[in-house]
Amino acid sequence: MAKKQDKKQSSTIALNKKVKHDFFIEDKFEAGIALQGWEVKSVRAGRVQMRDSHVFIKNGEAFMVNTLITPLPTASTHIHPDQNRTRKLLLNRRELDRLVGAVERQGYTIVPIAMYWKHHLVKVEIGLAKGKQQHDKRATSKDRDWKREKQRILKRG
Repeated sequence: MAKKQDKKQSSTIALNKKVKHDFFIEDKFEAGIALQGWEVKSVRAGRVQMRDSHVFIKNGEAFMVNTLITPLPTASTHIHPDQNRTRKLLLNRRELDRLVGAVERQGYTIVPIAMYWKHHLVKVEIGLAKGKQQHDKRATSKDRDWKREKQRILKRG
């Protein structure tokens, strides 16, 4: 009798790796996302790209733009999927008010960090961020390289 192998799948769908290079992340929020049926199927297939995406707030609602969800070739024939559609983010009022205050008064930017599964729902991790300047980016890369080198030295003994 063969044992069933338990394959633990990662719940992460897509990461926006460029965010940590370009921004200082001050605070993180979890938001739901309103998707259409063909988008959920494409997300399950892993056809998501978040490279240039960002979040804006309009009329007290949060929207995510420039997130590329490529439709599957088997998508329904009676719809015309838009890959770069503006998608609504689902946040509660308190979180939205906090984001609006930070963006308008303190000069923050809202950026999506990751998209992942939470139970059977698609969630987006968004961050309240301040932009890095060129010298900040260099300092961050130097610190990262030094930490890596330090780990190598400690590993060797």
